[in-house]
Amino acid sequence: MIKGLFETHIEVQNLENAIDFYQNTLGLELCRTKDDRRLAFFWVGNTKQQMLGLWEKADGDIAKRHFAFECEPDWIINESVNFLKSKNLSCRNFLNDGSEKPMVFAWMPAISIYFDDPDGNYLEFIGILNGTARPEKGIISYDEFIELEKK
Repeated sequence: MIKGLFETHIEVQNLENAIDFYQNTLGLELCRTKDDRRLAFFWVGNTKQQMLGLWEKADGDIAKRHFAFECEPDWIINESVNFLKSKNLSCRNFLNDGSEKPMVFAWMPAISIYFDDPDGNYLEFIGILNGTARPEKGIISYDEFIELEKK
């Protein structure tokens, strides 16, 4: 019955700043704005498949949300950190190793890197890896994942 997640919405403090970030920094396609309600919609991935809605809540009391953009694993491994840095965005992982390298959620397995939008929403680039799911390993480095796959 359910085939996917078509749409998600987040609150932003300044709609114009948020539009600039999602359109010009992340490269999403703006598909609709509605000034009288202070909202904007973006296509995510292919047109008419997934949508992100931004709702301005100018009183400053916005709820911080998390969502992940699906990306090709090779892009995350080889280019995501440089892409984020080129956009003056800080990235992080959950390894607490002081690095900015993407990490692997071994239970899927999936490669992932985190960053924030201007309103403090927690964003993620994630890609499913080929390989064996290892829930007992938790969160590991990509190098550790590769070593496990060799065994």
